[in-house]
This record gives sequence, C-alpha cells and structure tokens, in this order.
Amino acid sequence: MSMTLLEIYQSLRDLYGHRGGWPGETTDEIIIGAILTQNVTWKNVEKALHKLKENGLISMVEIYHTPAERIAPLIIPTRYYNMKAQRLKNFASFFHDEYSFSYPKMFNVDTATLRNQLLQIKGIGRETADSILLYAGGKLQFVTDAYTARLLGRLGFFTEKLTYDEQVARIVEQIPADVDLYQDMHAQIVHFSATVCKAKPLCGECVLRRSCASPSARC
Repeated sequence: MSMTLLEIYQSLRDLYGHRGGWPGETTDEIIIGAILTQNVTWKNVEKALHKLKENGLISMVEIYHTPAERIAPLIIPTRYYNMKAQRLKNFASFFHDEYSFSYPKMFNVDTATLRNQLLQIKGIGRETADSILLYAGGKLQFVTDAYTARLLGRLGFFTEKLTYDEQVARIVEQIPADVDLYQDMHAQIVHFSATVCKAKPLCGECVLRRSCASPSARC
C-alpha cells in the first residue's frame, strides 16, 4: 500500500515528535555545522563545534580573522579538515565582502539570487547551500541528501536516477510550501534514515514497511 509524502511525514512525526530546525544556538553555528557535516556523521561535527567554542571560533567574524591553519586542527573529527577549514574561510570571506557580516541583509535577498551566490563559493554545494537557506535563513528551500534519496527510493518516489535539483522539485510539488514543514520533514527523514532505514535497513522496526519496495521489507 503506497503512502503520500505527507502521510510518510506524519508517520515519522507521530513516531518522533516535532524535530524542528538544525542543531545550533546561533545562525553562525548553524552555518558552520552545515559546512562541516559534509561526508561525516553529526556526532563528529558536534565534537568539532565543541572545540571551536572552546577556542572562541564559533562566529564568522572570528573565522574570517583566523588563519585556516589554526582552524583545521580543531575540526579534525569532521574528516578532510584542512579542506573544510578553507571552506569555512571561503564562506566567511563571502559574508564579509558581500554583506558586511549582516545576516538580516543577506537573508533579505530573494532565495534564488542568494542560492546562486552561495553556489559560487568554492566548496559550497547544493545540499550545503540549501541547508543554509532553509535552516539558517528560514527561506523556502527544501533540502535533499543521500538519506532522503535512499528512503524515497525505497518507497518508490524516486524510481529513476535524479539530479539533486530534480529530487527537490519532485518533493516540493507534492507538499505544501511551508518553511516549518520543509525543516521538520527533512529532519525527520534524516533521523529515520540514520537510525532505521540505514544502508542495511532495520525493516522489523520500520513504521513505513507496508509501503516499502525493498525486498527485505517484505520478509
């Protein structure tokens, strides 16, 4: 029996409750986390954020004025730490040069224009840019990722190989345009896919099993 995307979301929300936005106490911390979480688990990002806080480097102003060589050793748990230190520097330079470290000024720009600007920053890809827009800026921009592709592929929504932007378009055409919904649906999918619908799924624990096309779900 197939389920709509909203039915899938409601099943996960019933299971986990409202999960809300991205973890982070400030806009700076949300953006730093979005950049550091590329290709690594959130637990490792938390370790890096803790080290950055201990060393007073948890804002873009501080990162802008700090050499990448000092930042890199603090974010070793996130893998590719030298590259990610430079990506933090790249965003901080963009934020300084284009918006004078003003988030209200930056997020007042229309979503499409700002997204294009973010994608011009070296090391900022679509998933990271959209995470910044949705979670840090509260912009109406859905985020997809490997977790989303895996879950929705198993549930039959992605029956062919789609680009990132095609995945986003496929999702948003089926759900209301609402920032809180976008944030919570993505957060629910990430949590569920990380804990249940893993690469080797725990189908016996899956509340979506009746809609899954995976052979193991039918056992």
